[in-house]
Amino acid sequence: MLCSAGSFAQVTFDAKVSKKRLGINERLRIDFEMNQDGDNFNPPDFNGFRVVGGPNQAISNSYINGKRSYSKTYSYFLSPQSQGKFTIGQATIEIDGETYKSLPIQVQVTAAVSRPQDGNNADYIASEKVHLVAEISNNRPFLNEAITVVYKMYVSHDVSITSSWREIDTPKFADFWSQNIDNQGNFKVYEGKYQGEDYRYVVLRTTVLYPQKTGELEIEPLTLDVPIDVPTNRRDFFGRRVTTRVNKTISAGKRSINVKPLPLEGKPDDFAGAVGDYSFDVSVNKNKLDANESLELTTTVSGTGNLKLFELPSVTLPSSLEIYEPERSEKVRTTRSGMNGSVTENHTVVPQFKGNYPIRPLTFSYFDPKTETYKTLSSEEIIIDVENGPVTASANNDASEKQELVLDKEQFKFIKLDTNLEPIASESFFKSTLFWSLLGGPLLLIPIFILAGRKRQQRLADVQGNRLRRANKLAKKYLSEAKKQMSNKAVFYESLERALHNYLKAKLNIETSDFSKERIAILLSERSVESQTVTQFITLFKSCEFARYTPTSTVEIKEDYNKAVSVISEIDKQIQYPES
Repeated sequence: MLCSAGSFAQVTFDAKVSKKRLGINERLRIDFEMNQDGDNFNPPDFNGFRVVGGPNQAISNSYINGKRSYSKTYSYFLSPQSQGKFTIGQATIEIDGETYKSLPIQVQVTAAVSRPQDGNNADYIASEKVHLVAEISNNRPFLNEAITVVYKMYVSHDVSITSSWREIDTPKFADFWSQNIDNQGNFKVYEGKYQGEDYRYVVLRTTVLYPQKTGELEIEPLTLDVPIDVPTNRRDFFGRRVTTRVNKTISAGKRSINVKPLPLEGKPDDFAGAVGDYSFDVSVNKNKLDANESLELTTTVSGTGNLKLFELPSVTLPSSLEIYEPERSEKVRTTRSGMNGSVTENHTVVPQFKGNYPIRPLTFSYFDPKTETYKTLSSEEIIIDVENGPVTASANNDASEKQELVLDKEQFKFIKLDTNLEPIASESFFKSTLFWSLLGGPLLLIPIFILAGRKRQQRLADVQGNRLRRANKLAKKYLSEAKKQMSNKAVFYESLERALHNYLKAKLNIETSDFSKERIAILLSERSVESQTVTQFITLFKSCEFARYTPTSTVEIKEDYNKAVSVISEIDKQIQYPES
């Protein structure tokens, strides 16, 4: 009876996890438990996770009041590789010849948590000895003011790491203009303090940010997977402590900053969004030249701030100075304090007339976050002296006399002489001439459409006429090249002879080798072409041959062209094909 009861005991095989929701920098423990011993245990693939510990096997076998209790457990410690929802698949085991499967389990992996808690794994000490910190230079910047985020990894003297860490989550820096300062893989080790304790640290990345929105903005965390060598209580043959390597996911956590808007009080009208500390300069490469020569007008803003994020002041010149679109050049480098350097725009200016032309001072406004005030810079006035060229008025000093406009031959008169005036009071469209024209016009077109339709019907009913028109059209198609060469006798007759050959090849389906006059006459006669038409066609062939070597007038060329059109049309009307 005991054997029978044991054989019918229900087998259980379950999968249990330590938590179903965890941060990407935490660990997950999963246990596969069974109440009877089995063989050939196969774990799932653990997609989305890395196995950092296990399998660990535990067996419990006890008797209470004569009743046996047995359990066997396979344990794994997992580290998530990315955020999202993952499904841990089914494990299998064979018990008494039967295969049992565990149920799949869904696990949600979230962003990194600030204080990971995972006491189920022996590598918990690694989470207390290695820390990733994001240091922000200013938590309350102004709009478009530079801030710096420095990512440092602090490592305790009790553990050691290698440089083979990898990034799992990289910050996207939404709502920021960003640029990383590359350290080119040279990670220098510094000594420092973390929470009052001595630590070593390396600077992993430095990023310069310019906020593009006001209000509270979030900086996404940087998350790394780091191999950490943790010392154990065991020692080797020489008495040195044995270390074990664990892979730890560490994160800097999310950071928030509060971006202040730029003040409205004292904001200049020409402010274009420049924030920082700048100088402003306007210069020309020469201020004496002749008309229609060119000079370079350069505007330059230099200093420290958001140099790539604003436009330079626009240049307005007198109408006699023609100015072209500027060419922008930037000499900017990014350091921990932000962008610094210069932005330049070069304008090409061409004077049209002789004289002196002033370039009025330009202004440039920016916001200084250090003093929290707006500042305006102004350039000096520049005089352009055009020494030679057309003048806009005569040099007569008598103001009572009318001044005459003297222009160069290449200039155009810009004074409009004709008027194009329109009356202020416009005529009503209703019952106007245009109104009655548009209303009665379609009625007048009806008889025209009727006459055109009758003409079209008559034209379609004229079978002989249609055939004649098609024949003339075909003839002109073949003779189009010859018509273009009527001014050149030799080329004309070569083109005419080639056109006649191509026509016969198309109509009689013969090769060039069969083009003898006797053969052509026989084939045309067999297809019901009249002998007179055949004779005209052969005569035209002979004319093409003789005309190459004898003088020919323009009148004869036109006559031969017309004969060719006529004879091809006649052949096309008369030719008949035998029934197949």
